Amino acid sequence: MKQLIYILLFLLSFSGFSQNQALFDKANALYNEGKYAEAIDNYSAILKSGNHSAELYFNLANANYKLNNIAPSIYYYEKALQLSPDDADIKNNMAFAKNMTIDAIDIIPDSGFSKLVKSVTNSMSFDNWAKISVSLVFCFVVLFLIYYFAYSTLNKRLAFIGSLTALIFVCITLVFAFHKFNLDKNDNPAIVFAQESKVKSDPSSRSEESFRLHEGTKVQVVEAYNDWKKIKLSDGKTGWIPSKDIKTLSDF
Repeated sequence: MKQLIYILLFLLSFSGFSQNQALFDKANALYNEGKYAEAIDNYSAILKSGNHSAELYFNLANANYKLNNIAPSIYYYEKALQLSPDDADIKNNMAFAKNMTIDAIDIIPDSGFSKLVKSVTNSMSFDNWAKISVSLVFCFVVLFLIYYFAYSTLNKRLAFIGSLTALIFVCITLVFAFHKFNLDKNDNPAIVFAQESKVKSDPSSRSEESFRLHEGTKVQVVEAYNDWKKIKLSDGKTGWIPSKDIKTLSDF
């Protein structure tokens, strides 16, 4: 009975893959014919089926860019970069899309030490930092056992130094692992989809207007309250924006 269920599941998944591939090919053909709106409909149908890939987001972004849909094009380029962060084509096309945005927001550069720590932390994922920490713990245990059971003074000394070094690196990698975890946890980017949005000083339509943002601008969501989101810009400005005016990159 279980084998029959597995076979049925495999056939269903294969059927779904074939259907999505057919939609993808059709969407690409429509894109090449200049029928960008129809191509978007087909790409979106694939997304609704639960299929996500950098190539799909990239093509969807390109189709929106052709129709001058600023916010959706930047949004989907960002989604593509999340899955393929080193893709030069995605970065280049997104740069063109960002040229269509209105808001010019400065970026506050990190200081020397802060920049170095952040760069090292982001050089690997949290999982990779954790794996290195576990490996170093294993090395520490092995070296400590060698130190404990060794008869030679030289071997004891070398094993002790090695185990101590491994322990130090365990602590260092754990610090980077938890720092990476916190960075990822607090990283909640979003794209402004409203043509123009009034950012308030408090989560209320009656509060004072702090500044205005326009479609395509990237923000960081730091807090949520009812139908409002507190955002932070790359220049350090903060404010409250209606939730309906932005779309977070964690959404599908």
